[in-house]
Amino acid sequence: MTDLIIIGAGPAGMAAAVEAVELGLAVTVLDENAEPGGQIYRNVERVAAAKSTVWDLLGDSYHHGLSLAQAFRASAIDYKSGAMVWQVDRDGTVTYSRDGEVNSIGAKRILIATGAMERAVPIPGWTLPGVMGAGAAQTLLKSGAMTPSGPVALAGSGPLLLLVAAQMLEAGADVSVVLETTRFSDYLAAAAYLPGALRAAPELRRGLALRRAIRSRGVPIIGGVRHLRAEGGKSVSKVIYGTGSQEESFEISTLLLHEGVVPNVQISRHLRCDHEWFEPQRYWRPVIDEWGATSLENLAVAGDGGGINGAKSAEAAGRLAALDAALRLDVINAHQRNRKASSWRSMKRKNDALRPLLDRLFAPHKWVLRPPEPETVVCRCEEVTAGEIRDCVALGAMGPNQMKAFLRCGMGPCQGRICGLNVVETIAHARAMTPPEIGYYRIRPPIKPVTLGELAAMDP
Repeated sequence: MTDLIIIGAGPAGMAAAVEAVELGLAVTVLDENAEPGGQIYRNVERVAAAKSTVWDLLGDSYHHGLSLAQAFRASAIDYKSGAMVWQVDRDGTVTYSRDGEVNSIGAKRILIATGAMERAVPIPGWTLPGVMGAGAAQTLLKSGAMTPSGPVALAGSGPLLLLVAAQMLEAGADVSVVLETTRFSDYLAAAAYLPGALRAAPELRRGLALRRAIRSRGVPIIGGVRHLRAEGGKSVSKVIYGTGSQEESFEISTLLLHEGVVPNVQISRHLRCDHEWFEPQRYWRPVIDEWGATSLENLAVAGDGGGINGAKSAEAAGRLAALDAALRLDVINAHQRNRKASSWRSMKRKNDALRPLLDRLFAPHKWVLRPPEPETVVCRCEEVTAGEIRDCVALGAMGPNQMKAFLRCGMGPCQGRICGLNVVETIAHARAMTPPEIGYYRIRPPIKPVTLGELAAMDP
């Protein structure tokens, strides 16, 4: 039994662990990756040590992760890398697989710091080889300095789309075009949030600089894109898009899609803590207070898993969650917690200031949420199309859990992580209801795929 188990070693998990150890807590960190850093700071120690061009092109925001990873390594943390958590019990027991073995550990408190995942973008042809998420392409760049060969198109919306485009260009990739689904009307609607966003003016300037950098390389940025689709034989060879009544195309060999990120709520859903629907970005997030505490007494969530706010905000949220854990475990009192939290609260408020503008500017469009084309695959694991989902609704399927009996939709290896939001949006539209009225998948263990050999080797 330990004081605190932290699941995830991204910015929130690392910061929480460092803070908790400084406060005197016994901390165990379980993370699937081989090294700390999460998605945003993936492979940061190795990239820094290699002193390669990749380190330079990833920029200051990535470099910040190195000092955090170093502080994490220097702390007296029981860090278990390569640990895949697949069951969490309400009594604080966490079960995970590591090196082919299954282990369980108990804790007085659990902090979920599993971050975010890319929103699925189910367009016609998105299952073709050569089509992948922009965030996934960035992961390959960080992990192995790999870039796509041949002409590349990026399509979608959000800050990461432009960042990846600029990084790909710096790394030598042949970027042909950036197709933005953001419309002029989105900019007008987001303008109301600009005064508040000025507190994060450096980030705004950074976004404008990315646009200039992309255009300076002769790469067109085309806005207001609709009716996006990928075509090809054995792999993608063309991206087709519409702007108004016109349809145009680019010959490509790689298409990188991105429509923002959403909280990874599999564990919090599995534990049945309260969740709420976040309408601006149309995703679910756990209901948490300013310290990350959930509706379960011994469970907290920090970072993008509790709502998308970015890496710096996640780091502050991790510190705040650790301080609250120390209070609840009688290591410090409320006055000490609040005094120590002051600077982290300020940091979080500053970094959160930009989010309302981004949420409105890059709000996902209807055709991204629920594919209008009946033949478009929504559930990749079970190859279920949008048309099949709507047909099941016509036959009487009420929601995603009942639909499993009709189509096995959401029953593949990802257990609905990838398709869940799109399935719910498609059902809700077909039934003329809202996603909160429809509900979400019931997440049951194992949360991640586990082998029969691992299960058979478990102690009875």
